[in-house]
Amino acid sequence: MRFRFVNKKLQSLYTDKTGAEQYEHSVVKAFFRVMAIIESAPDTRDFYKLKSLHYEKLSGDRAGQYSFRLNKQWRLIVRIEQGEEGPEVAIIEIVDYH
Repeated sequence: MRFRFVNKKLQSLYTDKTGAEQYEHSVVKAFFRVMAIIESAPDTRDFYKLKSLHYEKLSGDRAGQYSFRLNKQWRLIVRIEQGEEGPEVAIIEIVDYH
């Protein structure tokens, strides 16, 4: 599936691991695991099939966004957008949910 980064710091983390030191090693490792799954998924329905992702639709201030669990504390926040070539995942941020 196609994706793009809204957050330039996450784009740097993805391309050359710049800023990895601000997160725990396990969070960075999980981020790359989830990004590989996003990239290889043909459709957003595949995110729900993998229960370990804990892919959830968010509500309230984050209505229209979704989260992937990186570990018990950290989440990758995304938004699904419709592009000219089909759905695209917009990578928004990594947040501490505690």
